[in-house]
Amino acid sequence: MGIQTWTFIIVGITFALYIGIAIWSRAGSTKEFYVAGGGVSPLANGLATAADWMSAASFLGMAGIIAFAGYDGSVYLMGWTGGYVLLALLLAPYLRKFGKFTVPDFIGDRYYSNIARTVAVIAALFVSFTYVAGQMRGVGVVFSRFLDVEVNTGVYIGMTVVLFYAFLGGMKGITYTQVAQYCVLIFAFMVPAIFISIMATGNPIPQLGFGSAGEDGVYLLDKLDGLMTDLGFTAYTDGSKSVTDVFFITAALMLGTAGLPHVIIRFFTVPKVKDARKSAGYALLFIAILYTTAPAIAVFARTNLMETVEDTPYKEIPSWFTKWENTGLIAWTDKNGDGKIQYLPGDAVNGKPLFVDGRGEYGQRMISNANISSANELYVDRDITVLANPEIAGLPNWIIALVAAGGLAAALSTAAGLLLVISTSISHDLIKKQFAPDISDKKELLIARLAAVLAVTVAGYFGIHPPGFVASVVALAFGLAASSFFPAIVMGIFSKRMNREGAITGMIAGLAITTYYIARFKLGWIGNPETSTAKDWWFGISPEGFGTLGMLVNFVVALVVSRFYPDPPESVQEIVENIRIPSGAGEAIEH
Repeated sequence: MGIQTWTFIIVGITFALYIGIAIWSRAGSTKEFYVAGGGVSPLANGLATAADWMSAASFLGMAGIIAFAGYDGSVYLMGWTGGYVLLALLLAPYLRKFGKFTVPDFIGDRYYSNIARTVAVIAALFVSFTYVAGQMRGVGVVFSRFLDVEVNTGVYIGMTVVLFYAFLGGMKGITYTQVAQYCVLIFAFMVPAIFISIMATGNPIPQLGFGSAGEDGVYLLDKLDGLMTDLGFTAYTDGSKSVTDVFFITAALMLGTAGLPHVIIRFFTVPKVKDARKSAGYALLFIAILYTTAPAIAVFARTNLMETVEDTPYKEIPSWFTKWENTGLIAWTDKNGDGKIQYLPGDAVNGKPLFVDGRGEYGQRMISNANISSANELYVDRDITVLANPEIAGLPNWIIALVAAGGLAAALSTAAGLLLVISTSISHDLIKKQFAPDISDKKELLIARLAAVLAVTVAGYFGIHPPGFVASVVALAFGLAASSFFPAIVMGIFSKRMNREGAITGMIAGLAITTYYIARFKLGWIGNPETSTAKDWWFGISPEGFGTLGMLVNFVVALVVSRFYPDPPESVQEIVENIRIPSGAGEAIEH
């Protein structure tokens, strides 16, 4: 059978599984909708957390960035892995003991202020919508290639599926769907990695294979370094980023992880505090399987791509190249007229080509948009690295289709978690807690579901009009989380002295300066985009790493402002003291 037939079969089976689970686990109360009733087992929650955490950025984007950035791409690996450890050890058990539904709920009660709650809701929406943009782009990339539909249509299909189980089951449906999605995505990630590792080095363990020698006796990393330097690229194992930028990006990703509301809320779904710790350990194990494999896939993919396309006559190019070319995610322009693909450093086109219109028209746009100042003739979208790798390596069609299903599972699992954060922020933290405190459970559940519909509509728009590559877009969300939530959560747990005035002004300051920086240097919304270049970055910090500076601003402003206002009420200080005491912490505090 062909790739498309296999894809329809495997994706159809997985989608039917997700929908079936949603029907089986539909929510009947707000507690089930928000935190799955608080009765999820540690193992199931560990699987669901891993799926929630390993988004399209992990499945598609991280290996792509490592493949094309080499050593510099390792910041994503270090930041996201270290960030989860930080979250699991430093914050999750304390937040679970606090016993609330959402992060804004914690901030609103801890800082005894609806203003603080509202600021937290705004921050949650900023983070979640930025993050979900990357997931919807991942859905579009998969559908545009493997189901032979336009990207817009693919996003609509993804929106419908994720809305179904988020609308019907809430956190209960999402949790058990994510358990299935983890199994799908990790199987889809590991099977081709094992096959390619055996083919390239004879070693069935990808984590060891990419550091091993091939049949020619040359170590794979040495071969890749040689291929890249021969063509004028920087050696794969050398870095070009400054130490400052590497540090700030890694820190932003780590601290942003510890402030991600859709991951934190997962620790509210287990019965006890000790279960939160157990599920964090399980999740770390499940996450490590993918994260330790991603660098291997990156090396395999970049080596295979360069060996396949460089100096190959276009008429002799493999069929996989043409199929990806039809999506606009790979493009070639014959700048020197020799009929061969010339892959060199530099941009093949002026600016980033758009893939949304798909096929047909794209070739003409590519030619008209060629960067004649660069000799490079090949444009490759980073986000196709994992998806195209099995085709480049010549693996069976069923494996190629399996990877497509895995990519969709990764994107949809995280998108569902983010949509739930958005809907609960609106229904619980705004409507229930501030505007209509006497609203019935039934009406609050209806508002949550309607908010999910609104959220998925906005998410679909971002999927059709993405602001960048999956991993880089998601990195911006981490920066926003680091600059807004992380200081407020840490000080809320570990400082009885931090008051509402300090926390509110700190969150506003951190979020505002980070949003401004991203809008100026990443999105080009402020100032002149043509002059807002890397040389203008403040202190040499890229937009992906600026969240660390925003976090420092948050801390400084919060600490300074708090000194001019009274200490928190005695009751709040007792809450802070209580959530840090292990004894008697077995049962959740009633909501």
